[in-house]
Amino acid sequence: MTYLFISDLHLSPDHPRLVRGFLALLKQYQHKNTQLYILGDWFNAWIGDDYTAPWLDGIVSALQKFTAADNQVYFQVGNRDFALGQKFLKQFDGILLPDVYTLNIQQHTFRLEHGDALCTDDVAYQRFRKVIRNPVLLGLIKRTPLSFRQKLANGFRKKSSETKQLKSYDIMDVNAQAVESVIEHVDYLIHGHTHRPEIHHVLNKQRIVLGDWRADSAWILELSPQENYQLDFKQWFY
Repeated sequence: MTYLFISDLHLSPDHPRLVRGFLALLKQYQHKNTQLYILGDWFNAWIGDDYTAPWLDGIVSALQKFTAADNQVYFQVGNRDFALGQKFLKQFDGILLPDVYTLNIQQHTFRLEHGDALCTDDVAYQRFRKVIRNPVLLGLIKRTPLSFRQKLANGFRKKSSETKQLKSYDIMDVNAQAVESVIEHVDYLIHGHTHRPEIHHVLNKQRIVLGDWRADSAWILELSPQENYQLDFKQWFY
């Protein structure tokens, strides 16, 4: 069994190389009895599970082949694709995980999350997150026409880009106390969101930050318990 963790792919039709990179990853791990964990921002934007497009059909098809080969796909929503649900994942037998998930592997505990909830210094974002992730509001948005949701997503991305330019580097990173409060109960904390790939040591535990995907490379975390519990955090080129 191989456990593979990735996040922040930001797939979209505007960046076909990222899509090809993801398809290459599926092909490389297809015959390794893989449990693939995607910890948010899989897509650059997601306007609802009723969205269809030719570029997305290729991804679904590759995922169907991947899971048909006795692999499993798990997904946690991020700040870009929080509207993605089980309806989309059902096409390839994927499983939607809660915002925080504890994975147990051979008496080791891993806390998995996207990471944006740990950035508590960014008060404005946390307020927005609380509002937009409200189940009632999200349910209402999903009932609006696709064209409206597309405009809404474009507006969110534009606003996010503008506000990031005005925020300091530290504010957009995780809060140390927030990290300590959650990592003390597990052996490892794995998250993405910040786009700052690195392994940090906190309270004698490991906080592993997954990186975002680029034009020709990505940061991936591979765990092979059968090989002396080998934890391999590496930059993967495609």
